[in-house]
Amino acid sequence: MTDSNERGWVKIAGLGPGNEALVTPEVTEALAEATDVVGYVPYVARVAEREGLTLHASDNRVEIDRSQHALRMAAGGKRVVVVSSGDPGVFAMAAAVYEALENGPSEWRDLEISVLPGITAMLAASARAGAPLGHDFCAINLSDNLKPWKLIEKRLRLAAQGDFAMAFYNPRSKSRPEGFVKTLEILREECEPERLILFARAVSREDEAIRISTLAEATSEMADMQTVVIVGSSRTRVIERKGALIVYTPRFTSTGDQE
Repeated sequence: MTDSNERGWVKIAGLGPGNEALVTPEVTEALAEATDVVGYVPYVARVAEREGLTLHASDNRVEIDRSQHALRMAAGGKRVVVVSSGDPGVFAMAAAVYEALENGPSEWRDLEISVLPGITAMLAASARAGAPLGHDFCAINLSDNLKPWKLIEKRLRLAAQGDFAMAFYNPRSKSRPEGFVKTLEILREECEPERLILFARAVSREDEAIRISTLAEATSEMADMQTVVIVGSSRTRVIERKGALIVYTPRFTSTGDQE
């Protein structure tokens, strides 16, 4: 039981890409102190049950409801951890909690709220491959659930024209398989066919699969919702050797200026 006079808090925590070794000590400590854990079903399932801890799992499309629930419990004295995979500030629950906070009762703003960073999928995938994000890059969520496809297309074209390396989250799902088909079409209009593409599925888990392709060879079926796609810049290259290839983007520009 939580004393109603205790001051509650909300900690928005990243559980990393999947391997428990990649969960930070800060997050582990917060989970040990929590009275309640809130999150999407598969992420809550990663939290071990124990006496004094209540797990609140919910569907993936109720982020605001989940956030409001967490804030209400904290206002009542609970110590609440809101869990996300990867990093909670990258296409995850941190923004949802703050959206609920901004539009909720004024007393919620006095709550202790903090974000505990985690290793996001694009960084885990980049590390597995080498350093494809070694120079300027951007991250784009290809899901059009919360924004129109027209905006996604604009950002894709501008990122390609700016010669950024690009990391794509939520590239392809059963309900919207056409989005990644369109993405490849746009990239082929803007980039050279030999542009490198990394498909990193289930990074850090037992079923991890890393595939290196080119824009000319890539197909939409190479990606799913468990895949992070990294498209290199025009400078990204492969180091061939025995064993796994290394993909990296040099830190210098085409003019040779060092950064």
